Amino acid sequence: MENNNKNKILVLRLSSLGDIMLASPVFKNIKAKWPNCHIALMVKPQFAQVFSGHPDIDEIIIFKRWHFFSTLRKIRKAKFTHLLDLHSTGRTRLLSLLSGIPKKQRYNKNSVERRLFVKFKINSPSLEKHTLEKYLEALKPWDIPIKYTTPQLNDWSFKPAKVNVKEVENICIFQTSFIGDSVLTTPLVKKTAHLFPKAKIIVVTRPQTREIFANLKEVSKIIIDDKKGLGKIFGVFKTARQIKEANVDVILVPHRSFRSAFIAWLSGVKIRIGFSNSEGRFLYTRTLPFSWLIHDAERNLSLLQGIVNENFANAELKMDDSTEDAQANVLKMLKDAGLEGKNIIGVHPGSVWPTKCWPAENYAKFIERVEKELGLRAVIVGGPKDVDLGEQVCRLSKVHPVNLASKTTLSELMAIMKYFKLFVTNDSGPMHIATAFDVPTLAIFGPTTKELGFFPYGKGHRVIEVKGLPCRPCALHGGKKCPQGHFKCMKDISVDEVFNNAKEMLNIH
Repeated sequence: MENNNKNKILVLRLSSLGDIMLASPVFKNIKAKWPNCHIALMVKPQFAQVFSGHPDIDEIIIFKRWHFFSTLRKIRKAKFTHLLDLHSTGRTRLLSLLSGIPKKQRYNKNSVERRLFVKFKINSPSLEKHTLEKYLEALKPWDIPIKYTTPQLNDWSFKPAKVNVKEVENICIFQTSFIGDSVLTTPLVKKTAHLFPKAKIIVVTRPQTREIFANLKEVSKIIIDDKKGLGKIFGVFKTARQIKEANVDVILVPHRSFRSAFIAWLSGVKIRIGFSNSEGRFLYTRTLPFSWLIHDAERNLSLLQGIVNENFANAELKMDDSTEDAQANVLKMLKDAGLEGKNIIGVHPGSVWPTKCWPAENYAKFIERVEKELGLRAVIVGGPKDVDLGEQVCRLSKVHPVNLASKTTLSELMAIMKYFKLFVTNDSGPMHIATAFDVPTLAIFGPTTKELGFFPYGKGHRVIEVKGLPCRPCALHGGKKCPQGHFKCMKDISVDEVFNNAKEMLNIH
């Protein structure tokens, strides 16, 4: 048996912050195999602080470009037993060769295949493997079982800003993106209120998403940032002034635009925290790393690590009930539609981005089968832009779904969720609202993928997507047209597949 007390592992990764963050499961798997081993990570100087608090990394070795030989001497003197090269360039190969370390492994970068694809569009199955998969494969020759396959929120720990919890009176959370992004910011609001019980929570958001935060008991004040028309320019100064007048002590900015960072800076708040990939990151007093491999709700929560010395295992995505008026209005709508006491499912066939929409005729066929074979009624929901699409689905269907698209306010949309046995949707804002109200959610993903971090959060939800399509994801949010012209990511998802998944989730035999 190998004595893991004597194992000293050097991991080389001299690339970008995101690539290093991907390697987190590698460290966890090594520690799971050899709990008492010593892991040293070699990184560039700018990334040393970010990984200094990682629970599975014992030592950070800084590599400076012009200090190759002094670094090599340090490596040889440390008497490492294992070397894992997760960078695989000429420089790290030379370090490995001269290191004197007996056991070496290198991840397969598939450099030749990548060059052939870039220059001649010659595809290779190896290019479809995620970088993290390749990292983990490099552990196999050391007989290390793969127990961890994704980064976790508590993998990183940072030296927080000096903040006295008792002295913080006002904390601002800045989120002016879409409905779904706002819903996924609510765990940050709730956790902030919990950690700073005496502080007032102020939220900056758009008019369209005001109701998301207005329903949270933790929120004391809402500042509206209207980005329409001239408001996109002149609203910058108005919003910054309102934040300043609120005497904010700390501002947390999940939104990664330059405009958001500029407003935060212009407001004069002393502690400004955002993400390292924000377009205005240099305007923050502290930035936190951004990883695509954790859910957006968890990413947002990680901003708190800039002011508190605490790790978070996961996020709690749970919305408060809507107002009594909203609940009463929804009950009346259901009565008027003859649905009171009926078993109903919610369907959202729309999206801001056309390529995120499963075809209307498929939704119509799916609803037909749900009503005829399962005896459930379908309710179509959506915003003002979904009215025509909702009517189209109704026309194409041989049954009679109820179309409430644009007939509910945002608060009423939240209120109706508790009546749904299941919610079937594209990758959209209402999808996140459904999960926040514990509605089993079946999401249909086309141009976007789960790896972007916006999948239905929590247990019991499902995502249907076409696997192995090399053009996915084609964009962060989707687009107006399929860049390849075939739209296979949505057309290849059958009605049978969606219906069978829905039937299983409803536990109907």
